[in-house]
Amino acid sequence: MQRITIDPITRLEGHGKIEIFLNEEGDVANTYFQIPELRGFERFCVGRPVEEMPLLTNRICGVCPEAHHMAAAKAGDAVYHVDPPRTAKMLRELLYSGFYFTDHTTHFYALAGPDFVMGPDAPVAERNILGVIHKVGLEIGGKVIQARKNGHHIVEMIGGRKVHPATSIPGGLTKGITKAQAEEIAAMGRWGIEFAQFSLQLFTDLVLGNKTYLDLILGDIYRHETYYMGMVDANNKINFYDGKVSVVGPDGTRHALYAPREYTEWIAEHVEPWTYLKFPYLKKVGWKGFVEGKDSGVYVASPLSRLNASDGMATPLAQEQYEKFYSTLGGKPVHQRLATHWARLVELLYAAERIVELATDPEIYSDNFHTVPTEKPTEGVGIVEAPRGTLTHHYHTDERGLLTKVNLIVGTTNNYAPIQMSTKKVAQSLIKKGTVVTEGLTNMIEMAFRVYDPCFGCATHSLPGQMPLEVIIRAPDGEVLREFKQNC
Repeated sequence: MQRITIDPITRLEGHGKIEIFLNEEGDVANTYFQIPELRGFERFCVGRPVEEMPLLTNRICGVCPEAHHMAAAKAGDAVYHVDPPRTAKMLRELLYSGFYFTDHTTHFYALAGPDFVMGPDAPVAERNILGVIHKVGLEIGGKVIQARKNGHHIVEMIGGRKVHPATSIPGGLTKGITKAQAEEIAAMGRWGIEFAQFSLQLFTDLVLGNKTYLDLILGDIYRHETYYMGMVDANNKINFYDGKVSVVGPDGTRHALYAPREYTEWIAEHVEPWTYLKFPYLKKVGWKGFVEGKDSGVYVASPLSRLNASDGMATPLAQEQYEKFYSTLGGKPVHQRLATHWARLVELLYAAERIVELATDPEIYSDNFHTVPTEKPTEGVGIVEAPRGTLTHHYHTDERGLLTKVNLIVGTTNNYAPIQMSTKKVAQSLIKKGTVVTEGLTNMIEMAFRVYDPCFGCATHSLPGQMPLEVIIRAPDGEVLREFKQNC
């Protein structure tokens, strides 16, 4: 049996490889999307004070520390049974919207964009962010840099640091912002609205206006019918920071609507022996393997799934784009996974609009940003929508607030089964008997996982069973007397 290995896979966060096995006829028999890392945070956080979790868990990943910071803070609120003041909730969501704006900009222009702007078959040296800037112009490159700068500045003003924010604690925040800072953030939000609209027009011109790309989006090889998950507010509109989790079936009908504390009634995790990452599934449907359809418990948590699981966007300009999205693609739900990149830009516009809404609310610079917890700590769950999927933090503590059990279901972990299915389907569609496997072809297989914007450094954490070790014993004059090596 012939084996094709794509290692390392590129333009993602973390590490992974794809193993493709061909049968005697030369067709794809099976594929394995392997994650050779083991997450350790659920273990080494045990014994720590729960109020430290917003600082500890945001070190899981440097790409989306804000997501872990917020989920941990909300879990801390639940553990102490405390409801933060409205200003605290607004400040948290404002920080989070700034983070979302930065993160979606990064993925579209640096990670996914090269495949569309440069083309899947473009030379590797050109298929990157520098190639994109060279093709679309330095002015656009400057806008991308400014967008990221603005988002990080919002995070820093509220969170204390550009990366790994430090201000959210059980009951609220450690500090607020001034009226002048709120006005500065609002101005950046207005600039962000223009940037998001520009990005949507760029997508329309370069992708939707290109028949080859449009056929790729609408074709079958990147299409799956699964369940879809996303957080919604009281009006069933998308919200990144707070609300209930909505799950709809492949036909668009509601399967679940649950509060964070109820997630164990709906979500379970499956284990396979060939990877360190777990496969979440819908408990009331059951694990049926890597198959799609209503009878399979596989679900997706992504920008596309959030749009599918909601009734729309909570801001006017994003709602217009939401309606255009579905009218163009033939109605809800959309199963074409490459459309996730378009959905991500709709969310980019929503994040910018939400920044302006929150920053122009006079209560945002109130000094009432923390409620001191007074109740005995017990157990709590915090959920936010990370850019790459629903993020759940579940903590158990003793009466002193020391953690006794931690469970994390990370955005990318939700999508592991769909990623496995997508890479296999694309490989089976492209590799047949006699196929010459080119770098461009393997890149199209990689495009299947880039849709999900996976962050395996976040979903897992390196903890190898055996560590590389080299010991050298030298004499006083420096002569090497003996060497010991293990796993080097």
